[in-house]
Amino acid sequence: MEPYKTNRRYLKFDRLEEWNSHETDQKKGMPPPAPQKPFPRDATLIDLVAPENLTIGQMPLVEAIRRRRSRREFAEAPLTLEELSFLLWATQGVDRDATRAFREWLAGVIGVPAKEITAVLRTVPSAGACHPFETYLVVNHVDKLAPGLYRYLSEEHKLLQLQSIAATVEKARGAFVQWLEKSAVVFVWATIPYRTEWRYSILAHKMIAQEIGHVCQNLYLAGETIGAGVCAVMYDQAAADALLGVDGEDEFVISVALVGKVT
Repeated sequence: MEPYKTNRRYLKFDRLEEWNSHETDQKKGMPPPAPQKPFPRDATLIDLVAPENLTIGQMPLVEAIRRRRSRREFAEAPLTLEELSFLLWATQGVDRDATRAFREWLAGVIGVPAKEITAVLRTVPSAGACHPFETYLVVNHVDKLAPGLYRYLSEEHKLLQLQSIAATVEKARGAFVQWLEKSAVVFVWATIPYRTEWRYSILAHKMIAQEIGHVCQNLYLAGETIGAGVCAVMYDQAAADALLGVDGEDEFVISVALVGKVT
């Protein structure tokens, strides 16, 4: 029982007074972490359907909530590129107009030029607009998209291919490889904790645990609106981290979800 009690503390906000007096990296004047991992500027990026051009996802919210289930059986039909674009925007898309207004407001509050503020507002909530997640995709069946491992570049709303499907399947063995053939896409979210730790230090880890739930629930609801099923699944931590090529400490997998067209 004692280990449970120790771990339960991370689910509580019982350290607010301690945090208020804690010298966070933000209070020390250290620069904030980048809101998105860098990528080679000469990399070939894959265009997605821009949010303003999406024509799907029009189901009333109340109906999407009623239909929401964890679905583990999928049809053989692939997702379209527009459907994948919609799911990515719904889970980690950047709201550019809101971001611009937010940066201008925050610049006036803290007295720095807006161009020096890296915070962005997305389609899911995040404490302090820290957004500690990176979205990776194991693509199996998506029209006009080669199977393989990709990373979603939310600020550009584009995809960066990281591996071919052959290399992906080999590295995924033991992580969640049994799900690859059953789903059109596997969403793999990794967290970079320091994005939240920079501002919230000892409170950050509860916030990260809360926020990945916001992200995955958006995927569930968005999926229902396009006739796609979603199921969050368990995974092997070390194997999943190895699949993404992350160090397992400063960046590591925090959630995995299957997506496919409903039978």
